[in-house]
Amino acid sequence: MLKRCGRRLLLALAGALLACLLVLTADPPPPPAPAERGRRALRSLAAPAAGPGAAAAPAALAREVHSLSEYFSLLARARRAVGPLPGAAARPADGHPRPPAEPLEPRDVFIAVKTTRKFHRARLDLLLDTWISRHKEMTFIFTDGGDEALARRTGHVVNTNCSAAHSRQALSCKMAVEYDHFIESGRKWFCHVDDDNYVNLRALLRLLASYPHTQDVYIGKPSLDRPIQATERVGENRVRPVHFWFATGGAGFCISRGLALKMSPWASGGHFMSTAERIRLPDDCTIGYIVEALLGVPLTRSGLFHSHLENLQQVPASELHEQVTLSYGMFENKRNTVHVKGPFSVEADPSRFRSIHCHLYPDTPWCPHSVVF
Repeated sequence: MLKRCGRRLLLALAGALLACLLVLTADPPPPPAPAERGRRALRSLAAPAAGPGAAAAPAALAREVHSLSEYFSLLARARRAVGPLPGAAARPADGHPRPPAEPLEPRDVFIAVKTTRKFHRARLDLLLDTWISRHKEMTFIFTDGGDEALARRTGHVVNTNCSAAHSRQALSCKMAVEYDHFIESGRKWFCHVDDDNYVNLRALLRLLASYPHTQDVYIGKPSLDRPIQATERVGENRVRPVHFWFATGGAGFCISRGLALKMSPWASGGHFMSTAERIRLPDDCTIGYIVEALLGVPLTRSGLFHSHLENLQQVPASELHEQVTLSYGMFENKRNTVHVKGPFSVEADPSRFRSIHCHLYPDTPWCPHSVVF
């Protein structure tokens, strides 16, 4: 019996070995031609994704394609037809200037500078000597007290009659007045800055000219690394959580006229302050709430805006001409200014704004000549 089993095992092994040899020696099927391989790959790219919830393939991609260039051409046309994907960025995330979208003149831009009376001499005189002096017609100063000397020096001073306190109510009161004056001006762009900002007007115009003012544009720099979490009051005794991005007012931000008009139900005629009370946050947060949470327009983040809340020493002096706003102050208990060489010492120019201005505008009469930066 053992001999019979051993004989059967040997016969089975021999049969398996013979089958393997036949498979290995047989001629393989001819490979598809290169063109056919390419068409198969393109058909697989154009095929709709499988699975529940997968979007159907655009009609333009449903037919057979014969080359990569044809596929990408069809894909581009299909994307244009269906619009941007949900959540896709419609513009560069960093806000760097793109090719001009429309001509833009200084008179098209409304720059609101928020200040308080106690800083008229300490801060505003510096701005009037530097960047405001280049284009006074663009700049409107919003303050909380009358100042004849300031009014004589620049014709665009608005006494908001708001409180001089640095409270969220006082800040929102001034922003409400800024918004209404911009709407009345008929200008294309609204930009808000603080009285410790230097505005590079040429860089600002380049940046804004790359966006149509009729579209929804909200551009600036967030001070947080995540959306702010807030509580929205939706009734007398009802609240709900809400989160959104906002551009910090300390670095400045800009809003197109097209978007500003859509903000009107929550911002015009005193509505801004009641909207701010719904979330109990300051003015710049309220702007973000209206734009992102209520209107669904995303913030376009730009690295060209700077506030005293960041380390300004990291702004390269060689790239000053590209920056839109700069600032000064304290950071981690140290003096926080842009590191730039110039004709003025740190004692004579603690903000470095005069040195920056001479770097950008060396033809300024009070700038010393033959200075190497």
